[in-house]
Amino acid sequence: MVAGLFGCWFRVGGARPAGRVISVRPTSMSRPQTALLGLGLLLMLLLYMGLPGPPEQTSWLWGDPNVTILAGLTPGNSPIFYREVLPLHRARRAEVVLLHGKAFNSHTWEQLGTLQLLAQRGYRAVALDLPGFGNSAPSKEASTEAGRAQLLERALRDLEVQNAVLVSPSLSGRYALPFLMRDHRQLHGFVPIAPASTQNYTQEQFWAVKTPTLILYGELDRILARESLRQLRHLPNHSVVKLHDAGHACYLHKPKDFHLVLLAFLDHLT
Repeated sequence: MVAGLFGCWFRVGGARPAGRVISVRPTSMSRPQTALLGLGLLLMLLLYMGLPGPPEQTSWLWGDPNVTILAGLTPGNSPIFYREVLPLHRARRAEVVLLHGKAFNSHTWEQLGTLQLLAQRGYRAVALDLPGFGNSAPSKEASTEAGRAQLLERALRDLEVQNAVLVSPSLSGRYALPFLMRDHRQLHGFVPIAPASTQNYTQEQFWAVKTPTLILYGELDRILARESLRQLRHLPNHSVVKLHDAGHACYLHKPKDFHLVLLAFLDHLT
């Protein structure tokens, strides 16, 4: 069929005798030949349009679906359920600890692809179910500020987390902030996302914390984000990122932007 379509453009003389030059001369196409050519070009165009395009350049932001996610419970009287990923490549110094808000649990970070992405980028990451959420049973220790700080400190110790970067959205601020005030020297970095309980601490207490901090919030979060930002700005070593067109759970509304900002902060720390 190829010869029928394209051979009609030229007519080649017979077999090449010794010492003679092949003569090539254009010929006109008949209507059937023109129709065949048009049909062939149309088929080629349809095939081209049906081919899959190249993968999006930002697809890596969703993480590697082949990452193995480990799960378990910490030992002791108030066990904490956790999900964990190990770095796929050369391990980086920082290890990321992901807490969660009131309507969520550790599974949120798996569904969002955050755990998988961090493993792909060389970070060990651990997502915790806070007491009374997900697969963690309620704990009496969680009823006091000191108890919540101790629960978090014990979980990090049991999981042998080193150089922790603590990601703390919303409700989890009730755990992260008392831990930050007491044990901030254990932290390699802090990522508060409109956390609760900032009003419980003074300007002087925030000033005393030297931990590198990335303050994240959604542009459409009109209440908790503004309240927490007012206090968190007193941290001496901080940067602020506002995610546009995102609400209180800005990491869910703008996951690609969230992942980009988080990775940039982590890479800067290491």
